[in-house]
Amino acid sequence: MQTLEVILAEHPFFKSLKPDQLRFLAGCASNLRFKPGEFLYREEAEANDFFVIREGRVAIETFSPKRGVITIQTLTSGDVLGWSWLFPPYHAHFAARVMEPTRVLRFDGKCLRKKCDEDHDLGYELLRRFSEVMIQRLQATRLQLLDIYGEGG
Repeated sequence: MQTLEVILAEHPFFKSLKPDQLRFLAGCASNLRFKPGEFLYREEAEANDFFVIREGRVAIETFSPKRGVITIQTLTSGDVLGWSWLFPPYHAHFAARVMEPTRVLRFDGKCLRKKCDEDHDLGYELLRRFSEVMIQRLQATRLQLLDIYGEGG
């Protein structure tokens, strides 16, 4: 059985972090399981966590009064989700609904924010890495909007 530190060290998102940073991150993490239909988080809910999908599928969704639920992106094993814990007022911008039995690592954002305030190197690294996740999510949203509304306008 692998320790959380080893699992994190092998994951691309955490690659090249210092051993003490990985140890701290592991201390803020927990293993969770979700059933299909459950939510990791809901749109506009308080956001104090982020997740790494160990196995399963999770749909990133938003709700439109005219169109109902819109799936922005479907994430699978290895993907990282939940960046709203980084920015006040700490509310989720999307919902994350489990599509099939899913295992995740959940990271406590409050714990991490405190540590990032103390360890600016860790804070910078997490912000840099989450910026890449946000760009990817924005690009997926853009493509979804083009699909829904068409390019012609």
